[in-house]
Amino acid sequence: MSLTGTPFLFTAIALVAIAVVLPLALWSRVRGPAVVRAVARVLMLVFAQVTAVTLVFVMVNDANSLYDDWADLLGTGNHVRGAADLGSDGTGGIAYRKQPKVRQAFTQADGPGMRQAGGVRVTQLTGRVSGVSAEVYVWLPPQYDEPAYRNKTFPVVELLPGYPGSAKAWFGSLKAHEQLLPLMRSGQVAPFILVAPRTNLIAAVDTGCANIPGTVNADSWLSIDVPKMVMDNFRTESAPDGWAVAGYSAGAHCAAKLAVAHPDRYRAAVSMSGYNDPIGERASLAARTVQLRRRNNPYVLLKGYRTPPRVALYVSGEFGDGGQAGAALQSIAKPPTTVHVVLMPHSAGGHSMALWRPQVPTVFRWLTAEIGPGAKGARGAKGFHGAQGSQDSQGSQDSQSSQGSRVPGGTTPPSPSNAGARRAALASGNASRAAVGRKR
Repeated sequence: MSLTGTPFLFTAIALVAIAVVLPLALWSRVRGPAVVRAVARVLMLVFAQVTAVTLVFVMVNDANSLYDDWADLLGTGNHVRGAADLGSDGTGGIAYRKQPKVRQAFTQADGPGMRQAGGVRVTQLTGRVSGVSAEVYVWLPPQYDEPAYRNKTFPVVELLPGYPGSAKAWFGSLKAHEQLLPLMRSGQVAPFILVAPRTNLIAAVDTGCANIPGTVNADSWLSIDVPKMVMDNFRTESAPDGWAVAGYSAGAHCAAKLAVAHPDRYRAAVSMSGYNDPIGERASLAARTVQLRRRNNPYVLLKGYRTPPRVALYVSGEFGDGGQAGAALQSIAKPPTTVHVVLMPHSAGGHSMALWRPQVPTVFRWLTAEIGPGAKGARGAKGFHGAQGSQDSQGSQDSQSSQGSRVPGGTTPPSPSNAGARRAALASGNASRAAVGRKR
């Protein structure tokens, strides 16, 4: 029985009902010695507790898409077939763009929200470069199959969940495709192809979207194998101009890191409630050593460029949960790099889907300005400002200025709110050690 399926939810509800009725019907009818009666009654209470906890877990998991299947929950899943040393660029010297096309068969995906807004399709991909074998979910915009667009290519956004988190979360919990469908039809948002690859590749740990020889090549899986497969099977715009990556929590860290590390593969990134230093997620493999932390910290990577990369970053979050990470990146960004920071109020929903779900239309309007069809030839010259997604006539240089970014309510702080945080805290996106490890 599927962990996220409706049958399992109904089974959990039925067991809770039985657990409530059972003691009411049998409590005084238990026969035998006192010890037997006591044990029987204790078992009824334990059964009631276990079924109640199970139901709560199922409901929370369905709402937040934390665990995709039983293997993820039990820590028995492993999607890594091999992890060769692929070098600093993650290609292993393979001219992957010249390799034969990767042809994949897609089927209708199952799960909450996966049949909405035209349906999400899924395929099982074996990465030629990374050595990862896992599922990839794809949603096509409404224009894709229209006759007027038969010869058109489409921009792509790669979607990354938090940890633990399911690749389905963007379609189930965040309802991204359902929110974007009417906006794409009305022309408010560009017709993006949405791609959600599995990021939970090794049992009980977060890969940190890093390449770690002998362990996992998560970076190459996300930035090479998945994009090549999508470009080989769908009418997509070429990388990097037509590609972006977006994520929340641990996925936000990955999004910023992938875009900064690979400006030849992505033009823009969206980071919601993320962090820069991989230590922001204690279970991250990229946090195991200082060297790994530095190689996978977008702040360190961006600061190390002699020539700033042409990449646009959208960073949103509360103070202590993404705000400092964005302020740190913004403080060192130089053209053509742009960093747009949106400070969210603590009342906006906390580190949860309640905070990230309402931001979907806003960030995709920003992405439309950065990599949408109308942005060609003018990327980096304009952007969206404010948490409500209103389009501003000011240039994206405002996103790098000391004026900061607007928060809901229309106020614009005179400077990024750092509250005296140390440089190390800004670089990691954590104002204190107490904030470390609370990311999911």
